[in-house]
Amino acid sequence: MALRTAGSVLVVFLWSVAGILRQYTVRSVCALKGSSVDMHCPIPSVTQVTEIVWYNKRLNGKLYDLRRDPNYEGRVEYHGTTEKDCILRITDLRQRDITTYYFRYKTNQYSEWKYSYGFPLSLTDLKVERKYDNKLTCKTTCTLTGNPTYIWYKNRQHLDESTSPQYKDSVSSNYVDSYSCAVKGHEVLRSPAVCAQGHNCWSVTYTKRRICVLRCSTVKIACSYSHPTSYIEQGSFWFTQKHPVDLSSYPEYAGRVEYNRNTENHHTMTITHLTEKDSAEYKFRLLTTDEGRFSGLPGVMLTVTDILLEMDPTSVSEGERVTLRCITQCTVGLNPTYIWYKNGQRLNNPITSYNSLILDTVTSYNSLILDPVSSEDAGNYSCAVKGLERILSPEETLTVRYGPRNTSVSVSPSGEIVEGSSVTLTCSSDANPPVDKYTWYKKNVTSPKASGQSYSITNIISEDRGEYYCEAENKYGRLNSSSVSVDVQCKYT
Repeated sequence: MALRTAGSVLVVFLWSVAGILRQYTVRSVCALKGSSVDMHCPIPSVTQVTEIVWYNKRLNGKLYDLRRDPNYEGRVEYHGTTEKDCILRITDLRQRDITTYYFRYKTNQYSEWKYSYGFPLSLTDLKVERKYDNKLTCKTTCTLTGNPTYIWYKNRQHLDESTSPQYKDSVSSNYVDSYSCAVKGHEVLRSPAVCAQGHNCWSVTYTKRRICVLRCSTVKIACSYSHPTSYIEQGSFWFTQKHPVDLSSYPEYAGRVEYNRNTENHHTMTITHLTEKDSAEYKFRLLTTDEGRFSGLPGVMLTVTDILLEMDPTSVSEGERVTLRCITQCTVGLNPTYIWYKNGQRLNNPITSYNSLILDTVTSYNSLILDPVSSEDAGNYSCAVKGLERILSPEETLTVRYGPRNTSVSVSPSGEIVEGSSVTLTCSSDANPPVDKYTWYKKNVTSPKASGQSYSITNIISEDRGEYYCEAENKYGRLNSSSVSVDVQCKYT
């Protein structure tokens, strides 16, 4: 196994011989929360991969492709699927990603699926632990894969680097000095700071480091903080620019920002009526006596996203398949639930097929599959995230093409028909695209009588008596109407 930390990506190598995967060094992987991991399985040079599926679970006996899992939306990439190697990349690793990952593949030598062993993934945060001898250790809950280099910071300034998680020197005797650690290549995932001699120190800890919300919605960004006891708190604010300036003082945030000190040493900022321009890194600034100032860096990355409906295809023939996906730039919340609408009305628990699974539409899955499509499915569709139903995606229109149906004939005038009078037969039919050819027939007569949507018989005679029907046709089919009887009465003089 090899470790690559550049670009904050952990790379795990597996080896395959004669189609059988086996452990190369270790199979388990330990990575930092918020970082990225590459699971990389080189295939011998004599073999070319033709198809790959990565998965971590089975549902109803079927493999569940990670690319289709909304929990990994925008965070999973496949690379090298037609080359000598195959790579699964998962970015922005989260607690719920802790599981065992597998893949199956086909090669130009083996047409049957070959399956891998499992690769358990563990995630950890960093924490500075102070020993009884006043030594500091950068602690993790699992042993980081590879040979990481640890970076130490004193008062947020770079102090030292080492392959050992233990800081080589004793901590400062100055009680306001703070220490934190990080792993090289993942410097933004720094541990919370601890202070020398166990005293309170300057620190800010954010409840969440990344937040994704919908445009027009509201967000709450929270943190806890501490400062040396010799300083008295005098104020605090949030900012986004390089130089700390109170966010609420900007005109574009006027009336939209509210600060709330929920409890002691805990602060929340609320922003309403979010726009995509509000996407930024938000940081907390603490002010105290004796010109004490401290900012929590790095801050909270807020992404404001639109919600869109993607329909593929938008125009189909009856009996074909249509996939609708509710798209956001990032995953809104932990386990978003998606709601579907047709012509402005919520779809109440229709059953749909998703990735060969039968699922309820109102679910965490962000896809709605109509298979097979019928003409009743035509209409305008939109979607929303549950709890934010007022924020609907723009509508997409589904057009369903089909052959003639409900073909019928009307007679005018509808009353008694007398010799010498005139009669008009009119054919109507539901079709998409509309019927482009109408043909008229008299029952028991082989050749057609006329063409066009209407058939008029002028100066009718007794020989015209009989049953008539029409044939409606477009490029998707044809259909005959039921016959109507035309009864011609003799004219008495």
